[in-house]
Amino acid sequence: MAAYMALKHLHLLTVSISITLLIVRFFWKWRDSPMMHKRWVKITPHVNDTVLLVSGAALVVMLKLYPLLGMNSWLTEKLFGVIIYILLGYIALGKKTRNWATRTLAFVLALGCLYLIIRLAMTKIPFLMGYL
Repeated sequence: MAAYMALKHLHLLTVSISITLLIVRFFWKWRDSPMMHKRWVKITPHVNDTVLLVSGAALVVMLKLYPLLGMNSWLTEKLFGVIIYILLGYIALGKKTRNWATRTLAFVLALGCLYLIIRLAMTKIPFLMGYL
């Protein structure tokens, strides 16, 4: 039980850091801040998101949850939500996106996606797959 609680709190901490980094990095990008060119700003999100992913996978294994197999459909939706969140974050913060309207829309959609992911994690009630 102690291992589960430690893993869960690590996962929640990395979620909080990921959200904070998304918001701060978007603000810096918008302001064309030199902070965006700092080495730690380029590396830290990747390290944090790796720990987030590994802790999430460890929780799935520890709790014997099985996404993509028809059971625990809330977790399957959460997994797809995370993939969509990553893509939206890439559009909002990436080098290839030139249009600020597109960046801003992707950022707002990423925050909305985060809301849905967090809601799924807290309620364990699927939005879509429960009705199919």
